[in-house]
Amino acid sequence: MEMLLSALRAAGEPTRLRILAILARGELTVSELTQVLLQSQPRISRHLKLLADAKLVQRHPEGSWVFYRLNDSQDIAGLLQQLITHLPADDLTLQRDYERFEHVCEERAARARHYFAANAAAWDDLRTHHIPETEVEGKIATSIGERQIDLLVDLGTGTGRMLEIFAPRCARAIGFDISPEMLTIARSKLDSSALDHCQVRQGDCANVPLEDGVADIVILHQVLHFLDDPAQAIAEAARILAPGGSVLIADFGPHDMENLREQHAHRRLGFSSEEIQSMLAQSGLHYFAGETLTSHNHDLPVALWRADKLAAAV
Repeated sequence: MEMLLSALRAAGEPTRLRILAILARGELTVSELTQVLLQSQPRISRHLKLLADAKLVQRHPEGSWVFYRLNDSQDIAGLLQQLITHLPADDLTLQRDYERFEHVCEERAARARHYFAANAAAWDDLRTHHIPETEVEGKIATSIGERQIDLLVDLGTGTGRMLEIFAPRCARAIGFDISPEMLTIARSKLDSSALDHCQVRQGDCANVPLEDGVADIVILHQVLHFLDDPAQAIAEAARILAPGGSVLIADFGPHDMENLREQHAHRRLGFSSEEIQSMLAQSGLHYFAGETLTSHNHDLPVALWRADKLAAAV
């Protein structure tokens, strides 16, 4: 009862209702909210603190920025949905807020396009050395099968491609990446696709900010070769994986393209199946299957591995 009363008191103010209405459409920083609501940053920050204290919104630090979004936990999401549903659709103030929100999203997309354009040449060159990503993505989808997914976690999400692909099959999806630039691109994609049940967060694959055993699927797609300690990332994937869940790894097999260390910051020149299987076993995961995808037209072999966390015996 106290939690409900606290939430209703926090929401029962015009500006805070406007904040909830906007965050229902996507996550924003304090600076972006000031652009939408045309109010000062200290004022917005005070309202956000009250909403966060009442657990109506969640805050996620990302470097010098903090992103805010509606709380999606089961004990509060229903109340928020009721509040948002009862906001008047013809309210002129809210309509202007929504228009400015779209403008903020357009600015975010422009920044993403600028970064992508500046780096696209290097990425395109790398892609010519391995089989098309669509083939790899198809194999990952086959490996996941038709299971129902409550929470999918993509570690090293990059531009959020895995979230885009598997969003229709998930109740929730979270992507983590250490790069703010990549997260800008990913957010822009999620905005344009209206995937409001997906989110991205800044986070380290070696220290994932999630509780134990919460994910049905964890994906590590083309990320291990960047890491100083790939075994730690696999251990973290195992930690957050629920019993009966699966870890899916897509990465390069062993190769001799030394130039990738300088040009693309690769720490490792691929992984053998034996090496991956050893790291999976050390993390307590049960190796299920592996496959190498290559052709005579490409220098870089791409390998896929799947491992499961066995459910405890009854």
